[in-house]
Amino acid sequence: MVLWNRDSRLVPMVSFFNVALEYGDKTPSLLEDHPLKNTLKPADAAELYSVPYWSSSFFRVSDDGEMEVTPPGGLSASMVDMVDEIVASGESLPLILRFPQVLGSRVRQINEAFRKAIETYDYRGKYQGVFPIKVNQRRMVVETIADAGYDYATGLEAGSKAELALCLAQDLNPEALLCCNGFKDDGFLKLALWGRSLGKNVVITLEKLSELDRTLRISKELGIKPAFGVRFRLHAKGSGQWEESGGDAAKFGLNASELLAVLERLREEDMLDSLVMLHCHIGSQITDIRRVKVGVREITQVYANLMKRGARIKYLNVGGGLGVDYDGSKTTFYASMNYTLSEYASDVVYTIAEVCRGMKVPTPNIVSESGRALTAHHSVLIVPVVDAIGPTREQPMLLEKAEDQHQVVTDLEELLESVNKRNYREAFNDANADKETLHNLFDLGYLSLYDRARGEAIYNLILQKVAKFVKDLDYVPDELEDLPKILADKYVCNFSLFQSLPDNWAIDTLFPVVPLARLNEKPTRDAVLVDITCDSDGKMDKFIDLRDVKSTLPLHELDGKPYYLGVFLMGAYQDVLGSAHNLFGKVNEAHVRVKAGGKYEVELFVRGQKARRMMENMGYEEAMLLESMEKQTKMAQKKHGLSVAQSKELLEDYVEELLGYTYLEFEDPEVSVAEL
Repeated sequence: MVLWNRDSRLVPMVSFFNVALEYGDKTPSLLEDHPLKNTLKPADAAELYSVPYWSSSFFRVSDDGEMEVTPPGGLSASMVDMVDEIVASGESLPLILRFPQVLGSRVRQINEAFRKAIETYDYRGKYQGVFPIKVNQRRMVVETIADAGYDYATGLEAGSKAELALCLAQDLNPEALLCCNGFKDDGFLKLALWGRSLGKNVVITLEKLSELDRTLRISKELGIKPAFGVRFRLHAKGSGQWEESGGDAAKFGLNASELLAVLERLREEDMLDSLVMLHCHIGSQITDIRRVKVGVREITQVYANLMKRGARIKYLNVGGGLGVDYDGSKTTFYASMNYTLSEYASDVVYTIAEVCRGMKVPTPNIVSESGRALTAHHSVLIVPVVDAIGPTREQPMLLEKAEDQHQVVTDLEELLESVNKRNYREAFNDANADKETLHNLFDLGYLSLYDRARGEAIYNLILQKVAKFVKDLDYVPDELEDLPKILADKYVCNFSLFQSLPDNWAIDTLFPVVPLARLNEKPTRDAVLVDITCDSDGKMDKFIDLRDVKSTLPLHELDGKPYYLGVFLMGAYQDVLGSAHNLFGKVNEAHVRVKAGGKYEVELFVRGQKARRMMENMGYEEAMLLESMEKQTKMAQKKHGLSVAQSKELLEDYVEELLGYTYLEFEDPEVSVAEL
């Protein structure tokens, strides 16, 4: 049995009786004033932000309505507690929280998935993962992966001389592969060969045919025998945003004729045993498992044919592509993937085994270069909301009706009074027409600024009224689809989208965004996020949803207390692709280890870039800047009456900003941008 409340929603009769028992003869009318009306259960909050679907069990909503990190082993800790402690210690936001336990767990999960698949299919060979450090070269990331993957012989992949120099310095398992991919000059090749002299399992991947002769020449000069891999350009290609990075038009790789030429050239040199790896690239963030199987089948056929022609290949490298389910929908949508980690490993192992069995060739050791899937989960960007603006917050500047009010404003007034559930669609269209007339009349000089201000305010009220009728419709008319976005608040967040989340700006990558606290309260505002850069593109207005991409994010009303948002799954590529727009630099980061009993330890705090470092990157030296400012202050003392004391204070403030964080810093964390 049910009752109707004022919002025309069904309310279970048992809820009414529960309220009656609690309040006796003071039962609130139609439940509207019940104190539980604005509460939210942890499961409902988790569902609202899709946490169980994208978190891979590394994050959850606590009973207290806070986001928790939950690394394996039954551990958990409040993320808002971590942020509060860091802020209380005097450090500033924005901030990246890095969780090495999550990163290490991903290394183990991928290796264990392949181990189980190899065991299931009685595969005669082993699995060795390789981390392409282009995904994230941060020291904590590389060293954690090397340490967690030591027993699995997890290796690294370098695509430049600088990356190779970094990889050579790492403490890797002697069997771990160090793959040298990308285009190479003589210096790159020499460094790779020297790596083999150190006892490291360095494999030089040939990306074009001309690299073979140069490598053979340099190896003879150094007296170091090379180990080659060859990237083959597949006909098959992946799915999703990077579909075009594979296939016949791929940037890297040799075709069939060139591959056979490499084999014959090495045969001439009596060096067939130097060709140890066959490599391919199906694609990045592959959304459809069928594309994986097609690509793996093609490269295994190539491997089998080479083996029949005398090759002695030990490793079959299926490249990267293992996806991350950013929106949790488990679909082929570009922000998702329609398969699990275990399914990926099983399909790779089974397909290789099946082809090799059919071609009667030995099964190779399997290599994959999963970067995104390894690193995405381990870091969370924490951004504070410092202000909120938007049409529903903008009160009319002039509330009283003018005696000579223009008729178009009066028409809007009458329209506002007449909006109801039967005519809201017509009212919306009429309001837009009247607003257009309002602006045209103002442009022609027939309407005062006073009337314009009042008319615009009434128009916003009409939209808000229409939105209430549209909110619960099963089908929203086309012209009203953008209404939530039009009325959305703009939550101003202290960060740079271009520095911290460049993929969101550049290629519309979707990242889960969740408030760190107050998740036991129902959010009452729909918002988009805007950063503090002087760029209209500095905004997030696309958010994850299990069925579609949402144009707004449900958030809580700001109450004067710190309000933190967490941007999750941003550990892949974002650290290395960030730009210096407006000279906003890398943000502070804390490496946090979770302990038993809800405790945690900030193992390392790395401060973000200071203003002077950003200026130096643009060619400005600190000494030069200070010298210029000192000259100007002395000139201002003579020409503009600046006192010596003021000059000293000015220079002190200038130096303080040179040495300061590039982001907004408030002495009182409860002070917003709007109050300054």
